[in-house]
Amino acid sequence: MTTAISVQDLTKVYGERSALSHASFEVPLGSVCGFVGPNGSGKTTTIRMLLGLITPTGGTGTVLGESITHPEKYLPNVGAMIEGPAFYPALSGAENLRVLASLGGFPQERVEILLEKVGLEDRGQSKFKTYSLGMKQRLGIAAALLPQPRLLVLDEPTNGLDPSGIQEVRNLIKELAADGTSVFVSSHLLSELEMIAEHLVMLREGKVLFAGRTQDLLRSQSAILLAKPEFAVDLNKFATVLQNSGFKVTVENGVVNIVADADSAAKVNRMAFESGITLSSLVATQPTLEETFFEMTGE
Repeated sequence: MTTAISVQDLTKVYGERSALSHASFEVPLGSVCGFVGPNGSGKTTTIRMLLGLITPTGGTGTVLGESITHPEKYLPNVGAMIEGPAFYPALSGAENLRVLASLGGFPQERVEILLEKVGLEDRGQSKFKTYSLGMKQRLGIAAALLPQPRLLVLDEPTNGLDPSGIQEVRNLIKELAADGTSVFVSSHLLSELEMIAEHLVMLREGKVLFAGRTQDLLRSQSAILLAKPEFAVDLNKFATVLQNSGFKVTVENGVVNIVADADSAAKVNRMAFESGITLSSLVATQPTLEETFFEMTGE
């Protein structure tokens, strides 16, 4: 078995509306896979089908090598946090985990281990209602880790968190993946996923736009050279010179944006020089995941 999740033609129809339409993708074992798409693109529907909470209208899928038609075969090895964690406000973090461990038949000694793993060992005895949003999310992840899952499914784990809370959750996901846990994480914070997700599944209106390695997606997008003439009067002149040489250019905020990679920088610089134009800066940039996503989804 090489995949944590594998789906072919997975479809979910509600009445006239297709929440997910013929989705096919794979999540390799032991990787962090980002699941991205605008609200209403079918992410939560997909996750619910993978967890056996709703039945697909069509298509097939496996989780940890077992068919999604028999979730009871793989769910003992899957941890999940969807729709924000629910805990007893008046109980401490540790007590909440002990209740869940008892209900699930998991060893009680897991509780202290997990509190430490998610960085809550010093606040384990504090009541849940005193926790910050970041602490609540980390306790939710601890709860999802009680069964020692081989696959962890997280739906928007950084929702509503401040930057330090986001960083805490990001570091935790990295550590879990380093320990061999496969993590399938949905998020609309693409800058976050760019830092942690080796693989991506990108949805729009229930259809898969891209599924594969994050690096392959970013590499497939055109690099941009940003050329800033010293004198604003040269902006449009330089843009025309470049266009006449076959470059695709746009002018924004006093900078000529040229669709070209870093290897073309010397040529662009030479063309400026030969046209009697001095450049105050020439910088090569690769599109971010966010820019790539917006370009692909037309958002």
